Amino acid sequence: MMPSRYTEDELIARVFAPIAGPAALGLKDDAALIEPSPEATVATVDMLVAGVHFFADDPPGAIARKALRVNLSDLAAKGAAPIGFLLSLALPADWTNDWLKAFAAGLAEDAATFAAPLIGGDTTATPGPLTISITALGRTSRFAPRTGARAGDAIYVSGTIGDAALALALRRDAKLAARLSPLARAHLLDRYLLPRPRLDLVSLLRHHASAAMDVSDGLAGDLAKLCAASGVGAVVEAPTVPLSDAAREAIALAPSLFETALTGGDDYEILFTAGPGFAPPDAVTRIGEILAGPAAPQFRSAAKKPLIFKKLSFSHF
Repeated sequence: MMPSRYTEDELIARVFAPIAGPAALGLKDDAALIEPSPEATVATVDMLVAGVHFFADDPPGAIARKALRVNLSDLAAKGAAPIGFLLSLALPADWTNDWLKAFAAGLAEDAATFAAPLIGGDTTATPGPLTISITALGRTSRFAPRTGARAGDAIYVSGTIGDAALALALRRDAKLAARLSPLARAHLLDRYLLPRPRLDLVSLLRHHASAAMDVSDGLAGDLAKLCAASGVGAVVEAPTVPLSDAAREAIALAPSLFETALTGGDDYEILFTAGPGFAPPDAVTRIGEILAGPAAPQFRSAAKKPLIFKKLSFSHF
């Protein structure tokens, strides 16, 4: 027999109201109240579905944190600092109070860490898989678009590329996972479960980025999107793409995973362009240059030969 569960009103009052920010008005109204600001407001929304964006048996707190973090990554890529988020949650038939409490605890932890309070949302039941939609709001003094790249700009990425895509490969291939060192395996799996939104780069992007986006669907494909939006081409020296030690270990075991690293999704690092004179910090790597276009971006090997990928990025359709 299914244990007693919260009603919708109890769910809101007991689980989500305690973690909401002032703009939520105690979650007692049908809308949030956001005070005006001299800075522009930036809005973004991402939907995550069990079995597509995460595994249904992942820890509920980690699922919540990933759902928030992928939205904060979009804000960071636009040079926006978060001011809050709205949560829509479609719960399947087997949800429990304990699962929901753990989900909310993870959400509350990241909301505090990233100064991004819950300000409203909606809950419903679904016959399908768990579905989470978050709309994040932020503010910026200068928006970093996809459309500003110009010939001669350098191309940069933050952090390391491919860790999350390689982790997904490990979760689907137990034999490969068993061949990796425990440290490398743990690093990759953590990067898939908990992306790191690059809010530390907000100021840099506001001041220096001519174009920017986060790497959510794969470096190769997302660069193609940025180039198309800006009407330019690009060349990337593939050996300069930053890889973690864990990714290098996995690729040494299965060289075909290098393509996976460059085309797989869920990195949530920042891809951006900047003009001459920009000096990147340690957390940022130059990987190529923008060319006069429009044209598809080229990835070149150490021998300067073009790399041909089976597909450029993850696609839902």
